[in-house]
Amino acid sequence: MDDALHLADNREWVEADGLGGFASGRADLTRSRRYHALLVTATKPPAERVALVAGVEAWLILDGARIPLSTNRYQGDALYPDIRGSLRSFQHTPWPRWTFEIASNVIVTHELFVPRGRSAVVMTWRLVSPHAGCRLEVRPFLSCRDPHALHHENPSFDFATTKAANSVRWRPYQGLPGITALSDAQFETSPDWYRNFLYADERERGFDHLEDLASPGVFHFDLSSREAALVLGTEDSLADVADSKSSVRARVADWRHTELARRERNPSKLLRAAEAYIVARGEGSTIVAGYPWFSDWGRDTFIAMRGLCLAAGRTQDALAILLEWSKHVSQGMLPNRFPDSGGEPEYNSVDAALWFVIGVHELREALARQGVRLAVADERALSKAVRSILDGHLAGTRHGIAVDKDGLLRAGEPGVQLTWMDACVEGCVITPRTGKPVEIQALWLNALWIGQLKDKRHRKAFDLGRKSFQSRFWNESTGSLYDVVDCDHVAGIVDATLRPNQLFAIGGLPLQLLSRARARRVVDLVEQNLWTPVGPRSLDPADTRYVGRYVGGPSERDRIYHQGAVWPWLAGAFVEAWVRVRGCTNEARREARARFLGPLLQHVECAGLGHVSEIADGDAPHTPRGCPFQAWSLGELIRLDAVVLAPAKVDGTVCNAASCSESGCVMTAKVVRR
Repeated sequence: MDDALHLADNREWVEADGLGGFASGRADLTRSRRYHALLVTATKPPAERVALVAGVEAWLILDGARIPLSTNRYQGDALYPDIRGSLRSFQHTPWPRWTFEIASNVIVTHELFVPRGRSAVVMTWRLVSPHAGCRLEVRPFLSCRDPHALHHENPSFDFATTKAANSVRWRPYQGLPGITALSDAQFETSPDWYRNFLYADERERGFDHLEDLASPGVFHFDLSSREAALVLGTEDSLADVADSKSSVRARVADWRHTELARRERNPSKLLRAAEAYIVARGEGSTIVAGYPWFSDWGRDTFIAMRGLCLAAGRTQDALAILLEWSKHVSQGMLPNRFPDSGGEPEYNSVDAALWFVIGVHELREALARQGVRLAVADERALSKAVRSILDGHLAGTRHGIAVDKDGLLRAGEPGVQLTWMDACVEGCVITPRTGKPVEIQALWLNALWIGQLKDKRHRKAFDLGRKSFQSRFWNESTGSLYDVVDCDHVAGIVDATLRPNQLFAIGGLPLQLLSRARARRVVDLVEQNLWTPVGPRSLDPADTRYVGRYVGGPSERDRIYHQGAVWPWLAGAFVEAWVRVRGCTNEARREARARFLGPLLQHVECAGLGHVSEIADGDAPHTPRGCPFQAWSLGELIRLDAVVLAPAKVDGTVCNAASCSESGCVMTAKVVRR
């Protein structure tokens, strides 16, 4: 890494603890977001997070000189200390590792990792070649705040330090977790405030961006002939080792060995990244929608689960997720999200429960391929949840969600955002899509089709809905599907906006709803007008509402969230549809892999390292935006790689859709087994 690259390297890394907490930062060691921190803990996994330790300042003491091994940006864009002359390289696998060249014969490596299942971060510094008299000073910066907020100097901060043999402890604020630091260093109490840290990404996004951090003192290490190790964690997470007689270095070596072995068990970088999102909730598991600012969301969880768990062979993780969420079915609905700050779940999603039904179906199929049967109690719980969801929708539920006389699912009321296009500004829903949105019908009909496999009562409702869908959504003049019919619940009013939502009638779900001819027209239109190297745009660039760059303040960005931004998670539905309309042959899979998967895999190394971003600009060069580590974006990439584009055992013009609506079509009910 040369000097110019150092200041421009804004790629980000994340280390997740499996409990909802994490550490995150940038390749160039600066912190540019309020979320960049070394220790973010979830006090009620995976929610109620607290950012306890923001960062450290590290100095190498060599032959009387002080050489920085860290950097921060302060008000006025001042960079201090300046490490441009010494930082040489960065790598993010198997965990973040920086290399400094101080002199031709003095090279220092700094590593950082989070042991899974423990709210702690392990940091090490090591001289590649021993050097007599070399020392290291590390000063921690404490924040102890909500990750979404900022910290400022105040008289309530308690700098008191409790020392033990290998540990020091702080509890700056009552009511928040205490912090434990493990090391074999000498700790010097030296309380002070460091003021006006500047977070450039927050400034660019129109948020407050200056913060004060408190430092209780300095750790002094002898680095001349041994590795320096500092572990920062919550009191509870380190309680079992804080007073242990074993050395900190021995404990760190054990964690390093265990963590490296765990990561190496995953055969690919994508599957290793997938584990970051699978976290604890209650007695089971869930999926964090994205790092660093999302918690678990309903629709995101079930969409992402298909790739992160099922395509990855983690069927037990998928089962734990579905069982945990099945407890929260209410009036046929599942929560859109559990607030990160706690409180009651929010039932304001028309599709979360329908994606749950898809997830249950695909879990059963995955287990069947493994020759595994669900335990009776688990099958009973999942079946009960699916029945409750279908019955609830058929009877009618919150927010105007109900089956209409045409068998299609209507939904929506003023001020509520129910579909995945859910931006809302000052109480105004930007893309309300009230009525009968196209992807909701695809999900509903897939859910009914799944339901009728076990309960024939749903066959009649399915047949009626499918017939209505085919007659009411097809727009012959454009060769595409309407985005919404019966807009605002007014019969016959349609929205012909060209958006990618129609893809779910062809790809991304088990059941295909269009004939081969119509499906091909839709795919060709979407590819021509919406496709980019990192996924489909959310709106046709020819539309007057289209905005090609996702920039501005919070309100401005929310207004354009679904008006042109590229959403990589939709690549799954598009590529699957593209392959299906070409008969799902192995030749089509190979072509799709080269044409579409390659650019997506390149993206994995350019923003959130090893992961896929939430969105990107609709205009070239399609700069990554939004959340840098997004679960459903990575999940769909894994699903494409491992399932959709995997070679079929028996090649031929047989579609992998569960069924096709066109009589005599070669895309029939047979599923291609891989």
